[in-house]
Amino acid sequence: MPKVSDEHRAARRRQVLDAAAACFAREGFHRTSMHDIVRAARLSPGAVYRYFASKDDIIEAIAAERHARERDLIRLAHTGSVGADMLRKLARDFLGALAMPEERTRRRVGVQIWAEALRDPRVLRLVRRGVDEPLHLLAEAIRDSQQRGDIPRSFDPDAAARVMIALFHGFILQQSWDPRVDVAPYLLVIEHVIDGLMARPRGTRSQPRRSVPRKARADG
Repeated sequence: MPKVSDEHRAARRRQVLDAAAACFAREGFHRTSMHDIVRAARLSPGAVYRYFASKDDIIEAIAAERHARERDLIRLAHTGSVGADMLRKLARDFLGALAMPEERTRRRVGVQIWAEALRDPRVLRLVRRGVDEPLHLLAEAIRDSQQRGDIPRSFDPDAAARVMIALFHGFILQQSWDPRVDVAPYLLVIEHVIDGLMARPRGTRSQPRRSVPRKARADG
């Protein structure tokens, strides 16, 4: 019997995950059965169960892949740029992908994972990990830019990171509800918001003007 290569196993696993994501995006988790996934993947039940024992295992694998991609994007942006440039790159990388239909499908599945987390502790742990890890990485990147003087030190790095993530999550929800929502103008507004964050924080005072001694004014 010929030995199955790693490439073949990876391709079959990918085939199952893509089929499951399409089913979940169309019908939701609870209305999708393993039989539906087997049929969509065009594989035998034994081939599918060789890689995943249940829908929960598939959900976990889909979430883990997405989280890994997001961590890589944050690390890459932090390595290549700092300050406003880094934040703008992150906005383009994360939001720009939502112009592609396949990414919108994946994110629809993500929205369902968020909803499932409200009732399933196992899924909640996945979702929290998917937020907490990028939050930590982004806060560290912001903190590093503050040390360089590229981002105002008055910002709380954790709060700033959470705001960026919330802007991304909010757009995903809006686009899931209304596919006509356009990424480009939203991204432009986000970039203006980032530029505004780099300006002098509200409430800070400019340096007071030095008073000129009366005698010096008279001599002038």
